[in-house]
Amino acid sequence: MDRLIFTANMAMSEYRLDRQNMTHELANVSTPGFKKAFSVANKAIRTEGDGFDTRYLPRATTSPLINLDPGPRNVTGNPLDVAMDNNTILPVQAENGDVAWTRRGDLRLDPDGFLRTGEGHLALDTSLQPIQLPQGSVIYEIASDGMISVIDPTAPENGFSQIAAVGIRDATGVDIARREDGLFKPLSNTDDRQDFLPGSGVASLTPRTLEGSNVSTVHTLVKFIDHMRSFEMQTKIIREMKDNDTSGESMLRLS
Repeated sequence: MDRLIFTANMAMSEYRLDRQNMTHELANVSTPGFKKAFSVANKAIRTEGDGFDTRYLPRATTSPLINLDPGPRNVTGNPLDVAMDNNTILPVQAENGDVAWTRRGDLRLDPDGFLRTGEGHLALDTSLQPIQLPQGSVIYEIASDGMISVIDPTAPENGFSQIAAVGIRDATGVDIARREDGLFKPLSNTDDRQDFLPGSGVASLTPRTLEGSNVSTVHTLVKFIDHMRSFEMQTKIIREMKDNDTSGESMLRLS
C-alpha cells in the first residue's frame, strides 16, 4: 500500500516540469517568433536498493530541443519586419555578449541607428557584428536573402543602395536548444555553442511580415486540463489508500 502512495506522490511531484512548460507556452502565445520546446515525458525508473527491487517510480525527462515548426504569419507592411522561412534563424547579441539566435523578426532602429529585435537584442550581420543603419529621411528595404538597402526619397533616380546584410542562417539538421534568457543556441555543428555551420537548406526571409508563436492555445489548454485530471487522480489514490489503511487499522484493533 505504501508503494502505491509513494508512486502516486512521486508522479504528482514530477508533474511540475510539465506544468511549468505549459505555463511558459501559454505566456508566450502572442510573442512574435516564439518556438515551443519538445514536450516533457515521464519514464518509469526502477528503484535500486534493499526492499526496493519491485518499485518503479516516474521520472520527468525533458528535451532542450526547439521545435522550429512555423507559426501563423501576419503581413504588417513595416519595411523592417521580417518572417524567417523554413528553419532560418537570426543571429543576435545576448546581454552577456554571446552570439545567440532567435526567430523574432520585429526589427527596429534604436536612437543610435543600431538594428534591434523587439526584445532589444542587437541584430547581427553575416560577420556576426551589430548592424548600424543610416538615419534620417531614408527608406529601408530588406530582401528575402537578408540584404538591407536604402533609398533617398529626395533622389529616387539613384535607386536603392545595398548597405548591410542580416546574418540569417539555415538550421536544417542542426540541434537548436533554448538558452536561459529565452534565445537559442546550437548543440551540433558548433565548437562553442554560439556559431554553427549552415544546414542543408537555404536561409531566406519574407519581408514586411511577422511570424507568430507556433504554440496552439487550444492544444495546450486541453493538455492542461488533462494534466489537472491526472493530478486529481493521483490525489484520489492517496486519499483512498489512506482510508484503506484506516479501515485495516480498525479491523486489527477489533481482533
